Amino acid sequence: MHTVNIEPVFESWRERARQLLALRVSPDEILWSDDAREPGLFAPADDAPQRGSVPKVPAAFLEIARSVAAHRDARRWGVLYRVLWRLTHGSERHLLAVSTDPDVRQLAQWAKAVGRDIHKMHAFVRFRLVGRDEATGREQFVAWFEPEHRIVRLAAGFFEKRFAGMDWSILTPHECTHWDGISLHFTPGVSRTAAPDDDALDVLWRTYYRSIFNPARLKVRAMQSEMPKKYWKNLPEAPLIAGLIAGSGGRVEKMLQTDERPVKPSPKNAYLDSLRRLNEDRPPSSGQP
Repeated sequence: MHTVNIEPVFESWRERARQLLALRVSPDEILWSDDAREPGLFAPADDAPQRGSVPKVPAAFLEIARSVAAHRDARRWGVLYRVLWRLTHGSERHLLAVSTDPDVRQLAQWAKAVGRDIHKMHAFVRFRLVGRDEATGREQFVAWFEPEHRIVRLAAGFFEKRFAGMDWSILTPHECTHWDGISLHFTPGVSRTAAPDDDALDVLWRTYYRSIFNPARLKVRAMQSEMPKKYWKNLPEAPLIAGLIAGSGGRVEKMLQTDERPVKPSPKNAYLDSLRRLNEDRPPSSGQP
């Protein structure tokens, strides 16, 4: 039995898996471990196999493996290697298309959970202003988030594109990511105390959230399904939610009792007037192209 200690990231698993695959070490002979408490965790074992000829792997497997590697289930490395073995030395080249296969189904479930966690991170990260870089004039923001899985590297690209014009850091217990306007870089995870509690922008955000809340469209179960309560503690709008829900019935009733407002006349605008005249002068369509 080979005990293989790796970093809990896809790149570390891939490197060791390629070595083992080249030497035809079967899945039953390997015990994978990413226990950070174990001595020498990040160093390859002294008897680590040398790289040889590695069979080609379907691109679809690499895609799902990157996602599954972010899951926190300790079994993921073993299942990934077993599927890799079956795809190559097992000659099951079309294995990933067999959705009823237990290993394939398990990978799909893990990948789905990671994807859902990434979606929640994109939706519920709230940046707080902490200062301004005197040299560049760029505002600096920090956010705290508690993902279920190790998804920071998978989710960071979204924030790089959307918030490219400001310097920011997203802190999590597992890993942190930072953007300086040029490149992303990553650092070890930190505790909640390293993140700011609030800033002046929280007041603006709560005002905005209160203004867009529509009591007539409120569905509490659907809202809690999309925004579980475990995320509320880090959302600046969270203190408003209970009160808005409690008062939604009265607000809807008031809306129903309010007389309908007359339609306001169209604003005077030369360009819009010309479009209306053009439409009035256009002959009716004959139905032919």
